[in-house]
This record gives sequence, structure tokens and C-alpha cells, in this order.
Amino acid sequence: MTIRFGVSPIAWINDDMPELGGDTPLESVLADCQAIGFEGVELGGVFPRDPAVLKPLLDRYGLDLVGGWYSGNLLAHSAEDEIAALQPHLALLKAMGCTVFIHAETSNAIHGARDTALSATPRLDAEGWTLFGARLTKVADYIAAQGLKFAYHHHLGTVVERPQDLEAFLGATGPSVGLTVDTGHAALGGVDPVALIRAHPERVAHVHCKDVRREVFQSVIGQKGGSFLDGVLAGMFTVPGDGGLDYAAVMQALAEINYSGWIIVEAEQDPAIANPRQYGEMGLATLKKEAAATGLRAA
Repeated sequence: MTIRFGVSPIAWINDDMPELGGDTPLESVLADCQAIGFEGVELGGVFPRDPAVLKPLLDRYGLDLVGGWYSGNLLAHSAEDEIAALQPHLALLKAMGCTVFIHAETSNAIHGARDTALSATPRLDAEGWTLFGARLTKVADYIAAQGLKFAYHHHLGTVVERPQDLEAFLGATGPSVGLTVDTGHAALGGVDPVALIRAHPERVAHVHCKDVRREVFQSVIGQKGGSFLDGVLAGMFTVPGDGGLDYAAVMQALAEINYSGWIIVEAEQDPAIANPRQYGEMGLATLKKEAAATGLRAA
């Protein structure tokens, strides 16, 4: 089993809140990623989408493209329409040699709306899960046939947020629908990420590691109208080693299931408060230490 460590650029430039680092040059982000020691970086909103431009840019900094978030709309249109819509994104990933396709349903998501409380997170009924699961499985089957792992990203403010959402999601989808196990979103959604990894090893396709400050989260959701972005600004997320999650246990669970693939450091924070390079160094050092102790080997 081999792992590779990558990073999300959201610590430098937040696509949901452009005021957080939106004026940061991409080259500065990539230089930091290289200096910290990451092998790869996920796609961000300011990245060029032409592989003839993107590949030499990343090569200059010794970085691979890991993949990147794709905003799905399967509650609003058919699997066939979704497959047609995702073609430019898929073509970029294939051209860049990516191995994972990260997908999240955003047709009714509220995580990007500062004026919408997390309590308004959308929910699906039994009929909705059946429809969504069937459509998602068709898309995942297609992505698998293209040679990539399909990795659905559960996320606060979306239809897959709480333990009961995740249970319904897993029951409604086929084996081609893998998961992006996001430790921070899992924990704050009430899901134990370690238990999730152990219970569904066959679904673990990709891993995002962010730490949490539970007291900040509880304070935000305790406020009338507290939104996901309010929580981000308040500091409910941080990097591994700076919050309340046990990353020794997370790495141990990944070792037990013989996980091979990318492990991504990710934390939505205000870069003016949490220096991305310093926090990136902390997150990577924490994960490398805990992974080495369990026998997870870096590629």
C-alpha cells in the first residue's frame, strides 16, 4: 500500500469566498506547495483549464494534479445530461494523468451562501434518495469505465451531511460510487471518520484531512442564522495537528484497509490569519508522522 500527500489550494485562495486570498498569485501558491513538500495539488478556481498550459506550470514546481471538485446537478437533471456536462472537466483530468474524479451534489446546496443557516441544509426523502442514487451510480459507472475512481464528497450544507444521510447514500448507490472521506466534514456532520473508513473500506476512494475546532462550530450553529461560511470565518476548520481529531487513529484505519492513493491536507481558513504555508507545513508533518507509525508508505 502506498500513499501520496497533496494539498488543496483553498487555504490560499477560497473559491467560495474570493475575499479570502483572491488576490494571491497562483505561482505563489504553487511555490509554497513545493517548498512545503507536497507531491500534488488539487484544482482551484484560478487554475488554467488548458492542459497544455497547466501541465508545464505544475511541472515547474514538481507537482502533479490530483483532481478537483466537480459541482454536480443530478437532482436537477438526468445522468446522461450530467455525463455530457462533465466532459470538459473529465478531459482535463485525463490529460493531466489524474486517477480520481471528485464529485459533490450542489444543485440545492447551501454551503456557499453566507446568508443561509446550516439548519437549512437540504434533505432527501426515500424517493429522492432512490432517484439520486440511481443517477449517481450511472455517472460513477461511466467514470470508472474512463479509468478514474469516482469519489463523492460528503459536505456540510449538502444532501450528504449527517450519519443518516450517509447511510441512505450508501444504500442507494452502487459499488462504483466511492467516497472522498473528508475527516472534518464527517466530524462536524456527526460522522466518525475512523468508523466510516473501517465500515466501508471498499468505498474509500480519496481522503481529505482537515482538523476541527468543535467549540467554534458549536458556537456558530448555536447562533440564529449561523452559516457554513460564518463557521469558516470563525475558524471551525484547521489543519491536522491543530484541532481535536485523532490523526493517529485515522492513519491506523487507512493502514488497516490497505489504502492506496492520495491523502490531501485541506483547511478552509482566512489566509490573513492562518498563514497557509505555516499551516500546510504543520498539517503535512502531522500526517507523515502518524502515517509512518502505522506502516503506511509514501510512494
